[in-house]
Amino acid sequence: MAPERDIDDLPRNKANYTALTPLWFLERAATVFPNRKSLIHGSVEYTWHQTYRRCRQLASALTKNSVTFGSTVAVIAPNVPAMYEAHFGIPMSGAVINAVNVRLNAQTIAFLLGHCAASIVMVDQEYFPLAEEALKVWENNSKGNFNAPLLIVIADKNCDPTPVQYALEKGAIEYEKFVETGDPDFTWKAPEDEWQTIALGYTSGTTASPKGVVLHHRGAYIMAMSNAVVWSMPEGAVYLWTLPLFHCNGWCFVWTLATICGTNICLRQVTAKAVYSAIAHLGVTHFSAAPVVLNTIVNAPKEETILPLPRLVHVSTAGASPPPSVLAAMSQRGFRVLHTYGLSETYGPSTLCTWKPEWDLLPLDVQARLQARQGIRYVGLEHLDVVSTNNMKPVPADGKTIGEIVFRGNIVMKGYLKNPKANEEAFAGGWYHSGDLAVKHPDGYIEIKDRSKDIIISGGENISSVEVENILYLHPAILEVSVVARPDEQWGESPCAFVTLKPDLKDTDQRKLADDIINFSRSKMPKFWVPKSVVFGPLPKTATGKIQKHVLRAKAKEMGPMKKSRL
Repeated sequence: MAPERDIDDLPRNKANYTALTPLWFLERAATVFPNRKSLIHGSVEYTWHQTYRRCRQLASALTKNSVTFGSTVAVIAPNVPAMYEAHFGIPMSGAVINAVNVRLNAQTIAFLLGHCAASIVMVDQEYFPLAEEALKVWENNSKGNFNAPLLIVIADKNCDPTPVQYALEKGAIEYEKFVETGDPDFTWKAPEDEWQTIALGYTSGTTASPKGVVLHHRGAYIMAMSNAVVWSMPEGAVYLWTLPLFHCNGWCFVWTLATICGTNICLRQVTAKAVYSAIAHLGVTHFSAAPVVLNTIVNAPKEETILPLPRLVHVSTAGASPPPSVLAAMSQRGFRVLHTYGLSETYGPSTLCTWKPEWDLLPLDVQARLQARQGIRYVGLEHLDVVSTNNMKPVPADGKTIGEIVFRGNIVMKGYLKNPKANEEAFAGGWYHSGDLAVKHPDGYIEIKDRSKDIIISGGENISSVEVENILYLHPAILEVSVVARPDEQWGESPCAFVTLKPDLKDTDQRKLADDIINFSRSKMPKFWVPKSVVFGPLPKTATGKIQKHVLRAKAKEMGPMKKSRL
């Protein structure tokens, strides 16, 4: 068979082909809107012209310190301007940014820094002791092969300067002083190959060492554009950083905001009061947050809210399946929520539940149920499917048959750093395997039913913990809930609900409340779905705010099997 031929033999050349990278969006924003506010952080404000100059200065300063193609620069910081600048300045030097989760412990951070061989560590003043401890662990584990990275401390004018002084005494360089050593007119070099790595992020690592997710310039460019398209973000949108910038590089919105020449509102600590205040006083139009943050917003005390909202505020949510009750409550308060879904391995959200006009006429609870689905593929994702875990064939679009969500396209990671075995498993059969179990509805929308390891098998019947949780969230006393399998003498496994109560109900008789929750469940779900045990208390979470079901499963196992006489 003859090879395929195009109608021409025209080659690529410098005039008609340039490697894709989101870095050019910053140069364009500085050209089009040089005086528009790019970043606001308390009393600190920058324009797009200033941000572009500062990012070039940072790239220049890094280059002077031997940072170049093949180098990795780690940043341990919350949502502050330096973290935003790092997402441009570091790759402008040719290096890779590793945005580190500030909620991790020193041992885990030491592993990340050593695994990626970070040559420079930039750390916010609040987390300098954490970085200091991590470096000691890294050195102790290196068996004499430790090359100490250059340490840069990021000062925050809105915070106590004492930690900065401590860091300087320990030999760190202050971030602003470091940036000043660079050239604001530095001629940065765009990647010659769009497959070049722009960012490295690590998975939560709840059951093993974290895996390093490697992302390329092409994917970051496509995702930055896709975010704006699927959310219909207008030019000049005002975006509140409730989503950590270290989480999948802020779902690539860090580059999207330059694309649309918007304004970034930095938020060092996320509280409901701070969110409502920013909306009221700083003109916020958009923000992204995990469902746990939405839950905080809708359950905030009256004195911490500013309602009604001064304008329609758009919210994108991902990170876990949002309970329909929370989505409905957000809508009632004037927020328009876009439900998205994705993973670190897909540059953040890569599916969305696109709203259909005909849904406007449906009851609010039905709207919320439809909106809680994970939906369809992003405009920048070429292939999305739900396939049988047995033979990789697509499941029927019947809303019932469960399969695994798989991805294929330009916004799938390059792979895991230095981990060929994990890559072989992740890309088996030419697809990226998410490990999430879902169904496909007749309208083509997918809906997650559970992680494969979170399915409860009771008497041979599969129970989706997510579906049980969604119903339990309708109970007026429940703030947060997670349902896991508990050993059961009669059925093998049965649902066990771990519940966090709303603040005003913490002193309630828990035995009576547990019975009330079980009776409520009986009236709302099939009998074999009903939790046979209810445990009250705070829920364990990962550093990214996800509930640690493996910890709860272990607790349920320690409780021993349910006796046959119960329920």
